[in-house]
Amino acid sequence: MIEILSPTELARARGTGAVVADILQTLKSRSTVGTNLLDIDRWAEEMIVEAGAQSCYFDYEPSFGRGPFGHYICTAVNDAVLHGLPYDYTLADGDLLTLDLAVSKGGVAADSAISFIVGESRPPESVAMISATERALSAGIAAAGPGARVGDISHAIGSVLTEAGYPINIEFGGHGIGSTMHQDPHVSNTGRPGRGYKLRPGLLLALEPWVMADTDELVTDADGWTLRSATGCRTAHSEHTIAITHDGAEILTLPSSERG
Repeated sequence: MIEILSPTELARARGTGAVVADILQTLKSRSTVGTNLLDIDRWAEEMIVEAGAQSCYFDYEPSFGRGPFGHYICTAVNDAVLHGLPYDYTLADGDLLTLDLAVSKGGVAADSAISFIVGESRPPESVAMISATERALSAGIAAAGPGARVGDISHAIGSVLTEAGYPINIEFGGHGIGSTMHQDPHVSNTGRPGRGYKLRPGLLLALEPWVMADTDELVTDADGWTLRSATGCRTAHSEHTIAITHDGAEILTLPSSERG
């Protein structure tokens, strides 16, 4: 299903995006050495409720997971990259943490992810990998606009990741979003320009470049949810929800410090 939002629904989507962005930034500031992943999940729940929003994850039960997710945020550490199920783990200096959050408010969902390094350590390889996903995300957004095609976005993202030297997995990528979290069209993190669905004003997309340092192969953790790099290498993931407008693309999940 592909949804095209009305101007009223788009206004609500902006509010949802702001909720997601601000919760993520608060959680990032609280995620210090000694923080437990289960505390991050609890804080996410508290802030979602306080915002009058609903979690898109708690009851989520897709074919690729084992039963309902049962938590409020994805927390992926080091070699984990997607669908990280929070568990009893205490963050250490130098850990590479990805927080991925999706909520719904006013009947419209928004989805965003950030990767960052915990503590004072700054491993150069991790810094470079995070930067590559952020640059790829910016390139994908720049390629989006009315009349462009999904392949234009995929090509822009993939070009940055390939130039940076990272293998690209095509099993999971970006997606349409609207009244539900995951919709068509699928937005691969590599592709050919000029191909795929033509973008229209009112379409919402969650773009999410993610990479693993030296492999494109994933393995599923024993929890049935968390996806890790097959080689144990580190990973990074950046995501924004955008709206296609008559003028281009509007980022709905910018932190308040970056919103106009």
